Amino acid sequence: MSEKLGKGGKRQKMQGDAAKAEEAASPGEDRDAPVEQGQVLFPPSFSVSEIKNKQRRHFMFLRWKQQQRKERLALKKKRKKEREALGDKAPPKPVPKTIENQRLYDETTVDPNDEEVALDEATDEFAPYFTRQTVPKILITTSDRPRGRTVRFCEQLSKCIPNSHVYYRRGLALKRIIPQCISRDFTDLIVINEDRKIPNGLVLSHLPDGPTAHFKMSSVRLRKEIKRKGKDPTEHKPEVILNNFTTRLGHSIGRMFASLFPHDPQFVGRQVATFHNQRDYIFFRFHSAVKWTQVEGNSTYKSIYSSRSETWTQNQ
Repeated sequence: MSEKLGKGGKRQKMQGDAAKAEEAASPGEDRDAPVEQGQVLFPPSFSVSEIKNKQRRHFMFLRWKQQQRKERLALKKKRKKEREALGDKAPPKPVPKTIENQRLYDETTVDPNDEEVALDEATDEFAPYFTRQTVPKILITTSDRPRGRTVRFCEQLSKCIPNSHVYYRRGLALKRIIPQCISRDFTDLIVINEDRKIPNGLVLSHLPDGPTAHFKMSSVRLRKEIKRKGKDPTEHKPEVILNNFTTRLGHSIGRMFASLFPHDPQFVGRQVATFHNQRDYIFFRFHSAVKWTQVEGNSTYKSIYSSRSETWTQNQ
């Protein structure tokens, strides 16, 4: 036996099935109880995945989501009214649980003013840079036969890092590239890898004796893909901001990134390179200040920083 129903008939039949399931799940309850218009009643043990018909399963899932949304809004309005009624006696708002505030304290967190940390900084591979004995000179290269997106990314990255040069390998092995870099006074080597025409990895090596770090790269956005982008970067030396590099490993990684940029940033150019470490991801963005204003007699940024160049995320 088969029957054909229109859209209205299907909807009525689905609602009838839901009502039957509700009656079967609660036979002892009062069936004459008032029901609000548009309210969807589901049995306590209702599972959308048990519905075999795909269209009916999708329809019931949407109705279930709508019901949950209405319940959340009603509970939110109820709490708001209670807080307004209590006034100053209202309890403080609960702090939402996030990955960041639920994270356990890392025992490797170090104090920048610690004597042991200061001794390590004075004797590590980046000490000549921080004592201004060397000037950063960066070589940016790629994997063999890079595609257009990787090539554009390297070009834009070279505009963010002063005194950086882009060379393409053309089948040349890294074992032959590194000695040439050392002989030409390059201090760092950056290799951009790609997979399926998309940049997905970055190797940063400090010359001549290391260290070397490899980062997975994701969410690469070129300059033209960012909304409300500003003008092209100028030749001014940018200011570098390192945020949340507090652990032992993070401290070394932060110094490695800082050694890519020259000392004495030119604040007139109002360019900033930001490295933000969060949940073992390093977010990099190149910004430029757009406007100045006077606040309580001090010069501050009004619209702190406007995105100008690319955004890329790295997994430490």
